[in-house]
Amino acid sequence: MALLSVLMKQLLQPFTETSEIYNPLSISLLLLILLLTLLLGTLPHRSLKALSERYGALMFVYFGNSPTLVVSSAELAGEMFKTHDIVTSNRPKTTPANILLYECRDIGFANYGEYWRKVRKICVLELLSLRRVQSFQHIRDDEVSSLINKIRHLCFNKGRPLNLTEMLLTVSNNIVSRCVLGRKADEEEKNIGKSNKFGDVFPSFGWLDVLSGLIGRLNTTARALDALLDEVIEEHTNKAASESNDDDNQLDKKDFVDILLQLRKDGMLVAELSQDNLKAIILDMFVAGTDSTTTTLEWAMAELVKNPTSMKRAREEVRSVAKGKLNINMKEIEKMEYLKCVVKETLRLHPPAPLLLPREIAESLKWRGYDIPSKTRVIVNAYGQFKGIPKVGTSQKISFQTGQDFQFIPFGAGRRGCPGMSFALATVEYVIANFLYWFDWNLPLGEVEENLDMSEVKWASGS
Repeated sequence: MALLSVLMKQLLQPFTETSEIYNPLSISLLLLILLLTLLLGTLPHRSLKALSERYGALMFVYFGNSPTLVVSSAELAGEMFKTHDIVTSNRPKTTPANILLYECRDIGFANYGEYWRKVRKICVLELLSLRRVQSFQHIRDDEVSSLINKIRHLCFNKGRPLNLTEMLLTVSNNIVSRCVLGRKADEEEKNIGKSNKFGDVFPSFGWLDVLSGLIGRLNTTARALDALLDEVIEEHTNKAASESNDDDNQLDKKDFVDILLQLRKDGMLVAELSQDNLKAIILDMFVAGTDSTTTTLEWAMAELVKNPTSMKRAREEVRSVAKGKLNINMKEIEKMEYLKCVVKETLRLHPPAPLLLPREIAESLKWRGYDIPSKTRVIVNAYGQFKGIPKVGTSQKISFQTGQDFQFIPFGAGRRGCPGMSFALATVEYVIANFLYWFDWNLPLGEVEENLDMSEVKWASGS
């Protein structure tokens, strides 16, 4: 422990007015590996939060030989995104992203530039607009109705406690898969991207990933995904060829692949958008939409069960607004202010990605008197930052400002903020509203709220 304390003091440099941020230290590789393991553990956002409480809200850390700036303050994150958003809008290249996302030709990991701006604009205006999100309501209706019927059947015929985890994963997966690919997923989503890759921490030692078999497994997964996406695109191309060009009635029934192919046919896509680019974007939409939605739904239900007063108030609001209807529509959900506060409080307490996707500084900059070199990675730790947000049950309202409310950024902020916020919220709010409308939820007999285990599991999204 004494050795660890010395290393911490040297490597995690607290910021003072007289210190310089860039001061590389020569520490042996073995000790760096030891420190990295102890630092991150299985819940890195908690580890980094604890370190920030000791060393300050700005920490300059070497993750391997990658210089990294860790930001653990909403105020500092907002200041950086406002004053240096463009220069910090690149993404560091990672092994999984390079292999699975066609050398980072997607939206999430492509570097900031002309290509990224054009592709993101397409997604914002054509794929994730409010109109498009609303057009997928029939899919949410189908999948949530099936889930409600399944739960009702289990309650009436078995009467045993329900395990919602798999059910929520299935409904989220099916909704996203149908919206993106036009069909339900045939198998459970692979758990990709939740384990650190040695070569991403120590780029010059990437050969260890080859020896461990990781690169081989990623390449195998990439080939399978590539074949699946080729099949999906071919199916959609054939379907479009057989449909009437003036069939406007089907406009709002198109999925993401339909829309992208139509835009390409109409010459509205950028010239450099190849087949691989299309596949990278499609994969982005699918992977990003499933895990975060499932995680938020699970935490929201856990928090409501643990807090019966909030559960009762939310349930009464939903049933009052819906007024005995057979189906809840989105207009009614817009009137459910307390339900929306429940969702936002869940996101505050348990952000789906507590460590926002890392950024990379494109060119050296001076910030708060510190010289920060180019290629420095920037990690914003959203966990535990936003204590100023009013909690559920207060008279104050919580609102999203499309990534510009820097006190509350579960979807990121600035230019690299997630454009799928409306899509995710529509699904989360609709599922929870239906759960509260159709069922009374309680802990199993003999269990009490105080003993409900709310601890995280290894590498779980959210906190």
